[in-house]
Amino acid sequence: MTVPERLIDAATRLFADKGYERVAVQEIVERAGVTKGAMYHYFGSKDDLLHEIYGRLLRLQTEHLEKIAAADGPVTTRLREAAVDVIVTSIEDFDAAKVFFRSMNHLPAEKQKEVRAQRRHYHERFRGLIEEGQRDGSFRADVPADVATYYFFGSLHQLGTWYRPDGDIPAGRLAEHYADLLIHSITAR
Repeated sequence: MTVPERLIDAATRLFADKGYERVAVQEIVERAGVTKGAMYHYFGSKDDLLHEIYGRLLRLQTEHLEKIAAADGPVTTRLREAAVDVIVTSIEDFDAAKVFFRSMNHLPAEKQKEVRAQRRHYHERFRGLIEEGQRDGSFRADVPADVATYYFFGSLHQLGTWYRPDGDIPAGRLAEHYADLLIHSITAR
């Protein structure tokens, strides 16, 4: 594992366990097994580590969503696959997801703006699938696509408060439940 990867992994675990504001740079470098100089060579600050934690998860999820949305097949299938994917990828890197859900307000304003723009792009692409289904009659037109999108992601962002990856519901099954709830709530009758 490279030094930047070790630093990101250490920061992710510490931020998820203790909260961003309670973690010192010294703890991160000790856990990563590097010096502060090495950390500052790759990341200018603790904020930069937090920003990269967000970026890494968002880039992965956006890449998956772009492939799913561009694929052939019924929009219902593609939206369901996108919903499952965002849940599964969030749980596969659950510490990063918890950090993402809890700590964005600790980023400087300019980085918050950048993360919000990236997240907005993701949500718009997801919402685009709902709108496509509304146009072709697969999904209810009386539920605004924005409402369905924010409802889904609002519930996803609460996973960090209650879900346990080592609990009774495996990630894939949880993702299926969430996807079913979304699809059934907007499917045209």
